[in-house]
Amino acid sequence: MKLLQQTILEKGTVLPNGVLKVNTFLNHQIDTGLMIEVGKEFAERFSGLNITKVITIESSGIAPSFFAAHTLGVPLIFARKKKSLTLKDNVYTSEVFSFTKQETSEITVAKEFLAENDRVLIIDDFLANGQAAQGLIDVVKQAGASVAGIGIVIEKTFQPGRQILEDKGYRVESLARVQSLQDGQITFVEEPISITN
Repeated sequence: MKLLQQTILEKGTVLPNGVLKVNTFLNHQIDTGLMIEVGKEFAERFSGLNITKVITIESSGIAPSFFAAHTLGVPLIFARKKKSLTLKDNVYTSEVFSFTKQETSEITVAKEFLAENDRVLIIDDFLANGQAAQGLIDVVKQAGASVAGIGIVIEKTFQPGRQILEDKGYRVESLARVQSLQDGQITFVEEPISITN
């Protein structure tokens, strides 16, 4: 997705330890126009799969997930990282380690929002080691629902997340695939160009 790649190049910042900072359009301030296009792209890539719900983890996954769910015409669920008084019983939980924050969180989803017949699209802002996606897969499995696919806004291809998820049989679609953050330079994986006659 060229628009996303261009925004990453213009507004992204490379930090030490393989961290890509995208606060200006995704993780703190939201570029709503870009997120609408991201949501449309996810909806197009996963169309025809009878998706009934979109799920993400608060908070950075919410914006792209919202527009994908809206375009697909299905509800959006976001797993909570913090327990609230209203979310204590009848919940699915899983533990997720954050590469960026270097901490483990327990994510929670109320059982009333996922059912056995749901086909769920998982969306997240980043794919590094696949921990967030695996936590969401665990929650979906606990409900007896099925994972239709995994949509990622930005994938760091130099980390093993995609391989781990694909080895487990999941379809992964990433809109921007970062090949390297070496020497503060952002480079993307060259996507093959399909030629149709």
